[in-house]
Amino acid sequence: MKKRLMACALFASLSVQAQNHDLPAPVKALEKQGITIIKPFTAPGGVEGWLGKYQDTGVTIYLTPDKKHAISGYMYDEKGNNLSEKIINDEIYIPAGREMWHTLTKAAGINEGSNQADCPVVVFADPFCPYCHTFWQQAQPLLKEKRISLKTLLVGVLRPDSGRYAAAVLASDNPASAWQTLQASNGKNKPTLPEKTSQAAFKQIQHNQSLMDQLGANGTPAIYYLNKDKALQQIVGLPNAEQMARLAACE
Repeated sequence: MKKRLMACALFASLSVQAQNHDLPAPVKALEKQGITIIKPFTAPGGVEGWLGKYQDTGVTIYLTPDKKHAISGYMYDEKGNNLSEKIINDEIYIPAGREMWHTLTKAAGINEGSNQADCPVVVFADPFCPYCHTFWQQAQPLLKEKRISLKTLLVGVLRPDSGRYAAAVLASDNPASAWQTLQASNGKNKPTLPEKTSQAAFKQIQHNQSLMDQLGANGTPAIYYLNKDKALQQIVGLPNAEQMARLAACE
């Protein structure tokens, strides 16, 4: 997954690696322009390179043989393959995605399906999101076949009362049952709103919203899973047929 916002949490720890290396003057000059140097690497052709970030986007920097000039940009091979993109993905985005996935799997949510399913999936959903409802329906056969499992992290983003109903679901005696009843009725069988919102449920919704913000998702459903290569995948909005097929195959 090439989502730069997910890498933010890892940049601080990665950047420490570069402090153990003396930087050439042109590379140091780029630091003054706002580029944070993370680590050195050897590029094809014996070119010295540095991995860095600018405004939470991974960048690569290459030093000229005279060590007096630095170039920030992409390196390509004779077949047109972007070699810089590979190192940015391998060193920043993929590890950041795995770290974020670990955070998502620890978050409390509404679980459906078998823990032996082929592909665990996490989705951020609003109680009144029609696309969330459609995705929930599409997921049901996959849950029965144990192709996926589903963890729903509730947020309140669509309506003024979304948060209250999300909290009511979470505060019910059986949140999974309350959520399934709401979805199976297409939003008609709503949970009863308590006189006072549960503080625990409120904090859980706030935490879910914070995670969603960290991931850079701007709508629901926001769907996440690790593919077979252990790279985090993101689908924001209702998946199209191709996306749904890839999710079902954990690709």
